[in-house]
Parts: sequence; structure tokens; C-alpha cells
Amino acid sequence: MERIIPQAESLTVEFKSDRKKLSDDILIDAVVAFANTEGGDLYLGVEDNGEITGRHESHKDFSRLAAFIANKTMPPIPVRVEEIEDVFPVIKINVPKSRSIVASSTGKVQRRQIKWDGKPENVAMYPFEISSRLSELSLLDYSAQPVPNATYEDLDPLERERLRSILRNYNGEKNLLELEDEALDKALQMVTTVNGKIIPTFTGMLLLGKKEKIREYVPTAEIGYMSFKGTEITSNESFYAPLLTALEKTFAFLEARNSEQEIEAGLFRISIPDFDKRAMREAVVNACVHRDYTRLGRVLVRLDDDGLSISNPGGFIEGVTVDNILTAEPHGRNPVLADALKRIGLAERSGRGVDRIFEGSLMYGRALPDYSESSKTSVKLFIPRSLPDTKFIRMVSEEQRRTGSLMPFNTLMILNTLKRGRRMSIHDIADETKISEGKIRATVERMTESGLLETVGNGKGRAYILSAKAYQDKVSYVRQTDIEAIRYQELILKLAEAKQTITRKDIVELLHVGSQHAYRIAQKMVKEGVLIQEGTTRNTHYRKK
Repeated sequence: MERIIPQAESLTVEFKSDRKKLSDDILIDAVVAFANTEGGDLYLGVEDNGEITGRHESHKDFSRLAAFIANKTMPPIPVRVEEIEDVFPVIKINVPKSRSIVASSTGKVQRRQIKWDGKPENVAMYPFEISSRLSELSLLDYSAQPVPNATYEDLDPLERERLRSILRNYNGEKNLLELEDEALDKALQMVTTVNGKIIPTFTGMLLLGKKEKIREYVPTAEIGYMSFKGTEITSNESFYAPLLTALEKTFAFLEARNSEQEIEAGLFRISIPDFDKRAMREAVVNACVHRDYTRLGRVLVRLDDDGLSISNPGGFIEGVTVDNILTAEPHGRNPVLADALKRIGLAERSGRGVDRIFEGSLMYGRALPDYSESSKTSVKLFIPRSLPDTKFIRMVSEEQRRTGSLMPFNTLMILNTLKRGRRMSIHDIADETKISEGKIRATVERMTESGLLETVGNGKGRAYILSAKAYQDKVSYVRQTDIEAIRYQELILKLAEAKQTITRKDIVELLHVGSQHAYRIAQKMVKEGVLIQEGTTRNTHYRKK
């Protein structure tokens, strides 16, 4: 009989021997550790080496065991308990990931981690880890907290003048300039009152703190930048400084190395930088605003032949992933700090800074920014250094002149997607862009009315392509409109014959269509009897009949 229980322990799987009845304390500690990490499954009746020895008789009452765990955890953890027959009866306790910090009734707070040898263990959570976790869950705003032992005199008047200068020169709230120093500090929540004394918050210390005080009170507030020419390091600097000064230095570093070229678009000339200036600035600000200041490490800006990389300590906030980063509801790790930078004009007012970062590539028809190297402990953004698509730039520029307004973000995303994917349905576009089908449909209708897109096919087979107007290239347009389903089939069959077996990914790469479109083509060919499907889900592959 095939084994049901996993073969080995992991971050989300733990085995506990239950031959002599597992201690209640050990059981609760294990459940708490799961809840404070990623959740997981606890198996009672399995030895550390994976040998199945069976649960203790006292653990056969599922409902009683679940109630016991709920009573011994704070807040109560709603576990699911079931019995598995695998050689011997084993109890499986499924523990959900908690949306708060969980402790045992005795006050112990633990988490799971992977040791140096690759094996998991449960360890105590330190106070800074609790703060970090609460911040990740948006339950604690680190930037709003008063700085222990700091005084109002630890803020630098020169940095406050720098803040006022930024307010005057950027798109900030000009009414803030009318406020006296203390009123300005309070309005931006850079200070708070504790026991009748005005104390800097971490936002205040980060923005206005004297350099030596920042090192003392916020030792993690470090920024570094590096540049490379091939493998040779041409710049390498790391420093502690008030955030406004640090941002100005970093902006200057990037702009000095951001060359430009010009193209003609009708009667106008358009300057095309290596990296969009606004996108670069927003990316650096985002890294400083959303980093976890309870973690060691620095914000690092790296510029090399491949592109621009910006990384910061602290993973994505709960609910944000690489896949939904463009659609997740805006919320940050340090709301007060983010709000202050928005109000003085250094951050995107809408909270959609990521949109601006992507827009900086979309406007020029370039490869999109990439967050795929991010992890639970850090966010890493990579903006590739790629050639601009001059035809695409001219099309966007002319459309913006025609409408008298900037092209909306969703429109840019759809144009970029169709430029790469050619013919795609509403579902395909939504799948590729991670934007809801409803929003895609509304935008596509407007784009069709304006002449940017054309429809091909009817009913369920309806798809969209860039119009001749959008292509500004008759050869590309004619080639696109000439591709029919029968041609798709011919190409797929040739590939299947050459490779013996193919996957959906192979079809996507071959035809430049979306994943769902590729699936429907393959399924149609299976129904017609020209392809044979083998395997299911992720293991599905096809071969020629």
C-alpha cells in the first residue's frame, strides 16, 4: 500500500512519537510554532526517522484533542484533527497559519525554522522577531513607535530645512510649509508625546535624526550602492544618514549613470533613458519605506551590465506575493513613514508605487521588472537593462497626444502583453497580467473602440490582436492576422514529432500565446484525435498520435 504520510519532516511537517503518550506541553509548543510560521501538519505516532509506530490510545478522541489545543493556546488555534490508517493509526493535526502572534497558555512563544543541516526545529521567538512578525501582519507600525531614550534634541534642524525644501520643490502638501517646526513634526507624526515630553518616533528619527543618533537608535538604517563595469567594481559605498539625505545621494548616484538616447516621433523628439527616472526613484523609496527595520541588513542598490537591482531586508507583507504584487490592496510595513514621504512628495500618493515602477518599463516596450528572487526575508527587485521598442514608443506617444492624457496602466499592460503574446483571449490576457477579467474586458472594449485592438473569431473563440494602427508596421500586422488555428496545429504536430512529448509550456513558447489559450488548443487537438494526452495536472504532456 502506498504511504500516505510524508517521508520526512520539513518546515510544514513534524513527526512526534506517541508510543508513551506525547507530553501535553510538547504538543502545544509544536502547534504554537506552526501557527507562528507557515502553518503545517503535526503527525502523532511517527518517529523522527519517519517510522510509523501509531498514536497513543488517549489521543483517539478527535474533538476532545482539538478542544484541548484551543484551550491551551492564546488566542485559541482552530486546528483540524483526523485519524490516518497507515500501518498503524496516526493522528494528523492540521495547524493554520495565524494572523497574529500565538502563545501557549503558559506564555511560551515559538516558531519553526530550518537548521544548518536542513532539518526543522522549534525555537523561541525573540522580542525583535515578534515585532517583525506583527509588522509583517500589519498589526504593528514600527515607524509610529516612540524611540526609547531619544529626545527632541536628537532631531537635526538642518534636515528639517531639507524636508521643507523638498516640500517646495516636489509635489508635496504645500500647506505643511505654513506650520512651525513642532507643528510640522506632529503633522507628519515624526514626534509623539510620552509622559508630557515630545519624543521622536522612528519615522522622525529616520527622516530628521542626527547621523550619530540614527546609528545609535536605528542601527539597521543603512543604505548602500554599487556599480559594476563587467566584473570590475566602479562604485561601492555604504552609509548611515537621515533618510532624506540618503535618498538624495542614491538618486544622484543613479542619475549620473543613467544615459539617454533620442528618437523622432513625428515632429517631436523623445528622450529614452536606460531606466525611467521616476521608476528608479519610486523603487528606491519603496525599498526604504517597506523594509523591516527590526532586521539586520541594508537597502542595497546595485547597477551592472544586466540591469538595476534593489533589495531590502524583510519579505513581502502578509497577503502580497510575487504573483499578485500588481493587484494586491496597497498596504505597507511602515504606514506612518510611508504617509510622511507621500505628503512631502517623495512617494506615490496613491500607494501604487509598484505600478509606477512597472510603468517605467511599459512606456518603452521593455522587459518588465522582476521580483522573482524575493524570499521570506528580503524583497529583491530587478529591472533589466533592455533595448527600447521604438515602434511601441511612437505608438504610445502618438496615442497620448491624440487623447491629451497619459495612457492608463491597464492599457499599457494589455498592449505589452499582446505585443509579446500576439493573439489572446480575455482569459489569456487576465491570466498573463494577473488583472481581473472584468477590468481586462472593460479596458479591451475601450481599446477596441479607439482602434488600438482588433477582434478575431467569435463567441468563446474570440481573441484580440494589436491593430494595424498599434503595430505601425503592415508586415507584422498581416503576419499576425494570417495565423489561423490550422497553422497552430501544424506547428504543434511538428514540435511533438521532433520532441516526442510536449507540455503546455512548450506550446506557449512555440506560438507566443497565453497559457490558457495553449491549453485549449491542445485539448481541441486531443478531441480531434491528433494528439494523445498523458498524465494529469502539472505532469500533463502530449504526444503525436
